Amino acid sequence: MLKPSLHQLRHSTPAEDVQTTVMRAELAACIDRLVCGDSVVQTVVPRLRLGKATQVEHPVHTVFEPALCVIAQGSKRVLLGDEVYVYDASNYLVFAQNLPVVGQVLDATPESPHMAMRLNFDVKQVAELAMELGISSPPTGRAAARGIFTGPLCPVLLDPLLRLVKLLDQPEDIPLLAPMVTREILYRLLKSPEGWRLAQLSMTESHSHRVAQTIEQLRKRFKDPLRMEDLAKDVHWSVSALHHHFKAVTAMSPLQYQKQLRLQEARRIMLAERVDAATAGHRVGYDSQSQFNREYSRFFGAPPVRDIKRLREQQVRSMSG
Repeated sequence: MLKPSLHQLRHSTPAEDVQTTVMRAELAACIDRLVCGDSVVQTVVPRLRLGKATQVEHPVHTVFEPALCVIAQGSKRVLLGDEVYVYDASNYLVFAQNLPVVGQVLDATPESPHMAMRLNFDVKQVAELAMELGISSPPTGRAAARGIFTGPLCPVLLDPLLRLVKLLDQPEDIPLLAPMVTREILYRLLKSPEGWRLAQLSMTESHSHRVAQTIEQLRKRFKDPLRMEDLAKDVHWSVSALHHHFKAVTAMSPLQYQKQLRLQEARRIMLAERVDAATAGHRVGYDSQSQFNREYSRFFGAPPVRDIKRLREQQVRSMSG
């Protein structure tokens, strides 16, 4: 059961800025033209993905890398632990950590498709630019914060986003111009009121950086038994400090994080490799099949066999459409 924790931005003024509306419509038109059918495509611009959906599907479980998510048309709900984030064409959403989340498109029809873009960040570039901007520590009293935040999608950010997408029509310009435009987008985000949250990823002494190191270890060794003492020692924290700061950034404990990684990988294995639940559970670190089935059902809302059957049927519908 979800707790009533809702993070949502909406403009309260009835008339939106004309420039913003025009630029957003242009971005939506570009995505509509470049994406065929209901799909998410990796473009030739490094780390840039475009997506379109003409119908609302079941929630999607995934692990997001640090990225900027922008909706040109429609809206989406993202669940992080027990928290709910809703964003739309008026707001962007930033992942400042590798976070396991559940995402769901809220409104999409053939007449008004959901259209979105995602730009993954180069963490090294984040670090370099944050250093140039002099962002070396969190604001006073903000030692740790969620690795996810939203902000208003205004013309100063829409402009480079549009230019980046339009480069897909000029592939010969991508090698030279795409890195410059991407850097401009990152600059705008780091300069935003919540941009320090993204910069924390590269602050070597920050709590968020240590949490990022812990996440990296969990992702590399998610199949192994979790030893909190070893994780804490790696980042020079006590076990209690690790648990506190990890939850402050990710909204979950290291054990919950590991469990989500295991279950999502098991689901991927069953779907892609067509192995049975017992094999998938064992491969991701479960010794007990009954425990795996129980936790899988609780997390995905259905037992493995039924869940995978539904996903395969969904794939067939998507391909036939």
